[in-house]
Amino acid sequence: MHPLLRANTLKLGLFCTNGSGASQTLVPEAHEMDWDMSLRTARAADRAGLEAVVPFARWKGYPEGRPEHRSGRVMEPFTWAAGIAAATRDIGVFATSHAPTMHPIVAAKQAATVDHISRGRFALNVVGGWNPPELEMFGAPMREHDERYDHLAEWLGVIRKLWAETEEFDFHGRFFDVVGGVSQPKPVQPTIPIMNAGGSPRGMRFAAEHADLCFVIVQSEQEDAIRAQVEGYRRMAREEFGREVRLWTHTVVVQGDTDADAEAYLRRFSGEYEDAESVDAWMRLQGANTQVVPPEVMAAMRQRFAAGAGGFPLVGTAATIAERLEMLSAAGIEGALLTWVDYDAGLADFTRDVLPRLERAGLRAPVGTPAATREPVAAG
Repeated sequence: MHPLLRANTLKLGLFCTNGSGASQTLVPEAHEMDWDMSLRTARAADRAGLEAVVPFARWKGYPEGRPEHRSGRVMEPFTWAAGIAAATRDIGVFATSHAPTMHPIVAAKQAATVDHISRGRFALNVVGGWNPPELEMFGAPMREHDERYDHLAEWLGVIRKLWAETEEFDFHGRFFDVVGGVSQPKPVQPTIPIMNAGGSPRGMRFAAEHADLCFVIVQSEQEDAIRAQVEGYRRMAREEFGREVRLWTHTVVVQGDTDADAEAYLRRFSGEYEDAESVDAWMRLQGANTQVVPPEVMAAMRQRFAAGAGGFPLVGTAATIAERLEMLSAAGIEGALLTWVDYDAGLADFTRDVLPRLERAGLRAPVGTPAATREPVAAG
């Protein structure tokens, strides 16, 4: 059984450990890209019973004319995933792929290879578009917004056909021509789980139609508003595509001895030590890249982007963080990807102090118990 199908009500994972993290900060303790850190934290998350470790994909840093900038120091996700898969036992291992940067035949074989290395624990996070300067390096200028998802749907359709078909096939679509298509080996799993983070109306429709896990950008900190956002997403998936979707989000974790300590540290690393050059460049790129939120909302969320690319804030004591995760779960969020400024210390504190509270709340079973690994039983 894939780790993403475990019975835990609230599933958890690491995010962005293949680079310098999600935070755009110059605080001294912020880590740099480091394979040893990736390996340590993935193994620690595996021992703690987390369900996923998800890398991000980036080919160039945010500031123009700064090829050496730390925001561009990111390990390639498939290669990275292969190493993490070989070094872990139970955790689900993702790669992230921008469709315009990779032919589907290559992506299909790479994904199947990592699935074999992981013995069936692989999953794929697919992205239809990204920052124009990165795509331009591939000779793949940014497509019109909705067309990105038409391209992504065809790209993913070719991949799934390559995973499933045992005979050679021809495919002639709007974006791809495949003659005598075939890919071996097949994945270990019947099919590899797909994640997508489309946030615009068109992106959400793509995810609802094609993804197994839909990555939601939570737009409020109030339970009722989050529930309304989640229920609207599920209703759209059900009514338009006849599908039930699993909804995840990503978070920024700042744990302190008191709530005030945690809030002060958030202000320190995302305000006093904000990497303003990187944040300014990132926001300019987002204005050209996305329809997720209007410009005035993006401006108001500047600190949240600096803290961790807009992740939902889990800021406070262990008890406060657990309560906020309980609130997300009550609102219908089924999985949370976690980021920290310092992943080693942050994950250790979270495992020691927050996970037991989530277990007592009934959201997660202790590691190694049958309830932690049993597949959910369908109602009725």
